[in-house]
Amino acid sequence: SSFGYRPHRSCHDAINKSTMFIRRYGLEHVVDMDLSKCFDKLDHELILRSIRERVTDSSVLALISQFLKSGVMVGEHWQKTEIGSPQGGVISPLIANIYLNAFDQEMRNRGHRIVRYADDILIFCRSRKGAENALAQVTKILEKELKL
Repeated sequence: SSFGYRPHRSCHDAINKSTMFIRRYGLEHVVDMDLSKCFDKLDHELILRSIRERVTDSSVLALISQFLKSGVMVGEHWQKTEIGSPQGGVISPLIANIYLNAFDQEMRNRGHRIVRYADDILIFCRSRKGAENALAQVTKILEKELKL
């Protein structure tokens, strides 16, 4: 369900998948979300915990940790980073996809059909009530569990 910053997946693929959910499955009610300041709000501990599930090399984990804590330039001043992944950073899109994979899997486990392109999310539902329920569930997951 994830299309942004993925090899062999494009925005056109996301559009085609969305069209299929609407036409083939009749999921005509859509929750449309854009996560506000997603890259800026990624929790470092959750990022590293997700990466540790697949990467055991401590030097790679240390390098990613250093990248996250490297800070950013604001005008002419360096600013410490305690949360977030620098937008424009070479691995920030990968980190965001790893981070949001927990969300993707939770939605799949709950039976929701979604399309996600980076921090833009569509949730497809059969009814307005279903869409309202999905929005309430998703808000809890994103705000409480993922701290977004």
